[in-house]
Amino acid sequence: MAKPIQAKIGRFIKNLREAKGLTQKEFAERLGTTQSGVARMENGTQNFTTETLEKVSAVLNKKVIELAGMGMDLRIEGGHQLTGKIETNGSKNGIMGLIPAALLNESTTTFHNVPRVEEVNRMIEGLEGLGVGTKWVGNHSLQITPPKKIDLESFKKTNVGKTRSVIMFVGSLAHMVKELSLPHAEGCKLGKRTILGHSLGMEKMGLEWKVTATTYEIRSDNLHPADIVMYESGDTATENLLMLAAKIPGETTIRMASANYQIECLCHFLKKCGVDIEGIGTTTLIVHGVKTIDKKVEYHNIEDPIDSMMWITAAIMTKSNITVSRCPIDYLRLELYKLETMGQRFNVSKPYKAGNKKTDLVDIEIFPSELTAPDMKIYARPYPGLNIDNLPFFVPIATQAKGQTLIHDWVYENRAIYYMDLVELGADMVLADPHRVIITGPTELKGAQIVTPPALRPAMIVFLAMLGAKGTSVLRNVYSIARGYEDITKKMNEMGAHIEVMQ
Repeated sequence: MAKPIQAKIGRFIKNLREAKGLTQKEFAERLGTTQSGVARMENGTQNFTTETLEKVSAVLNKKVIELAGMGMDLRIEGGHQLTGKIETNGSKNGIMGLIPAALLNESTTTFHNVPRVEEVNRMIEGLEGLGVGTKWVGNHSLQITPPKKIDLESFKKTNVGKTRSVIMFVGSLAHMVKELSLPHAEGCKLGKRTILGHSLGMEKMGLEWKVTATTYEIRSDNLHPADIVMYESGDTATENLLMLAAKIPGETTIRMASANYQIECLCHFLKKCGVDIEGIGTTTLIVHGVKTIDKKVEYHNIEDPIDSMMWITAAIMTKSNITVSRCPIDYLRLELYKLETMGQRFNVSKPYKAGNKKTDLVDIEIFPSELTAPDMKIYARPYPGLNIDNLPFFVPIATQAKGQTLIHDWVYENRAIYYMDLVELGADMVLADPHRVIITGPTELKGAQIVTPPALRPAMIVFLAMLGAKGTSVLRNVYSIARGYEDITKKMNEMGAHIEVMQ
């Protein structure tokens, strides 16, 4: 569904295009995108980045940003308590693995519980660039039908490279073409991200992998089963290896694999496609590959533990009593235990099954609590450790805990630096080094104007801190948040927040 601001910008772009006498196809070629991408712009179903609007302005010779207004800034009046019950969204990271995996299936795949977020839009644009048929058959249900022949040239013109998940097309596309060129992944600006977890494992299965200044060049004419030790237990790397192994007949063993929630999600989908996988939930996966997958499949994407944790944090920052439903408890137990040791009070319901019939879900009721800083540092590690994407939420939480908290974000070179934006809101924080921050609390946060960090989780913690801050804050250019959170402003306001989209 189009949002009012996006619809306004879309109509404005359409009028300017038609005034210049350009067809959608001609306009798409000048923008370096696809005709379907232009159609989404004009019907208001695509979020707009500054970069995109600058390109549109250049092609149309009009200042679209100034005349239409981006609608990408938020005015947040903090200090309002939230009330009610909110449902956990479908997992962004889960669907990022499922979408490229659908290309393994020569028949139609339908995914349910798909979040309508910007990163999904970019992946769909990539599919359409390949000539893949995509169709929303429900508000959160996406149907994918691969073509007989893919269109790599059109694919290169899409914006799929804006998401780091572009690299996850390798495992499935390698079964469709013998030579493949993909743009380097972008996404969150979190420092250097190695691809060795992907490339070294895939090379063991016969994939030839070359990295140029701007692309990944791949050949796949000699694929075979293998016994692989992963260079690092990365989530996306494990998914990529699973997709490649799925259609290599024989037995492939992946050791030191990630056992995280999106891996569980992808494994159960592949099993539904007819690929037998042993060891799901462990760090050793044995894949019994098949030559062909050709069956209509429906599958429910897993619920997002990161979304659950975001709502839990929102409740803590606003001192609210809310219930977060459909939480995948096995991927939140340690986060909840850490909070419990800090004095946070909550109730957890009896578990029930998710739509995929595999994942245990619970409802978690959060109560206003007095928090104390933990005795030990808080850090993340691969599952079953505290989730790497949930670690940032402990930063704003620590500002409300009595004492001193050390947050150690060892995974990324730059992410801890972005945490320091909370100082603008009055947080008492010290950056010990690029990986560690020391937070002293409790602190009464106060409104401020901040430009959104160019990374999803740091952007969200600024947003959450503003909800709990006294006074009014302005959060500029919130595209980073739109990448991973669906209708967040609308949902927060329905729960009692006071957030206004600035025009």
